[in-house]
Amino acid sequence: MSPLALAFTGTMFTFLATALGAATVYFFKKDIPQSIQRAFLGFAAGVMIAASVWSLLIPAMEMAAESGQNEWLPAAGGFVLGAAFLLLLDRLLPHLHAGSDEPEGLRSSFSRTTMLVLAVTLHNIPEGLAVGLAFGLAGGNSAISLSGAVALSMGMALQNFPEGAAISLPLKKEGLSNNRSFLLGALSGVVEPIAGVTGVLIAGSIVGVMPWFLAFAAGAMIYVVVEELIPEAHLGEHSHLGTLSVMLGFLVMMVLDVALA
Repeated sequence: MSPLALAFTGTMFTFLATALGAATVYFFKKDIPQSIQRAFLGFAAGVMIAASVWSLLIPAMEMAAESGQNEWLPAAGGFVLGAAFLLLLDRLLPHLHAGSDEPEGLRSSFSRTTMLVLAVTLHNIPEGLAVGLAFGLAGGNSAISLSGAVALSMGMALQNFPEGAAISLPLKKEGLSNNRSFLLGALSGVVEPIAGVTGVLIAGSIVGVMPWFLAFAAGAMIYVVVEELIPEAHLGEHSHLGTLSVMLGFLVMMVLDVALA
């Protein structure tokens, strides 16, 4: 398969996990209990931290060294650019987190439901970029093998399932029907194939830029983790469940990456 086809296939898998999570709206009448929500958010944070290190930053440095570049510069530079990109989107894109009454980003006339979907879409951009780049590189003489890309997509899918539920159930609580809540929850993950394929197209057309893009995805994901997932996993108070869930997510993603590499 071509790099683009691999990138599309890998990101479609994570998108389908989001859609499957959104389908829980048909089985639950109420929102997710706070304790379970903490566990899901913490687990997602741990997965994204481990994926940023093992699946993105380390391969970025290895690729840079193989091509004769400075090892740390693409990793550090791409990391900073990825965080800056998410910071810019966070400041500009109108969005609303579940359980909050205060929208973020520029003032707009968007409805609450639209801004709830946009909040999850922000998370999915770096995830799609990471999985797409990993699959785009897989199969060739690269620091990322096909099994490594599969491990990354599995980790992202594991945390996308509760993410899909975390958007569809609040939408139902806002008064939307089951079908519409599911559709909007699933559509929040469509950005993953788009980001993944776009990243491969850009990175593949410029020689030597791929390590920067891998680190870019890592920086964007770590921004999401520190800015949103970990604070929400603790929900304003000390939480052993949130902390242990972060550690469990990190452990699962680390084992997947090492065992399948």
